[in-house]
Amino acid sequence: MRSPRHPEPDPVGDGQESVWSYPRPPALEPAARKLRVELGGVVVGESTSGLRVLETSHPPTYYVPLADCDLTLFTPTVGGRSFCEWKGVASYFTVSAGGVTADAGAWTYPEPSPTFASIVDHVAFYPSVFQCFVDDEAVTPQPGAFYGGWITSHVAGPFKGPRGTEWW
Repeated sequence: MRSPRHPEPDPVGDGQESVWSYPRPPALEPAARKLRVELGGVVVGESTSGLRVLETSHPPTYYVPLADCDLTLFTPTVGGRSFCEWKGVASYFTVSAGGVTADAGAWTYPEPSPTFASIVDHVAFYPSVFQCFVDDEAVTPQPGAFYGGWITSHVAGPFKGPRGTEWW
């Protein structure tokens, strides 16, 4: 039986990595895969130059270079800000495409902490709002409204997010 405070990692299959092998504090590394983000059937961002943040118990959060996004679809979200103890202060974007509006559905770190300096001029997307793809595989959103991790067949959990996982 799993404890909500100390979960047992799921078995890791061929070609998978366990989110329980990810570090804390989190690490930042290049994403070795093609990333695509759509809203209302419109591609709002697509890149082979993305980055990913890896943190214990979380599926990767992917960051797409702003240069690889259609910024005509992005509007800064008024008052949209949050704080991450690792990355700093985030600003949010509202994205409108294909007749759909994702209010504060994407975020960026204009002045990240030194450890995460590489994510400046990159944007992350909530896969619960956007249709996100890694190498053309549709992403499943990380559970929980606060989190932005992208679950694919390449990662094994269990994943932080559902009720009862707040203290992982």
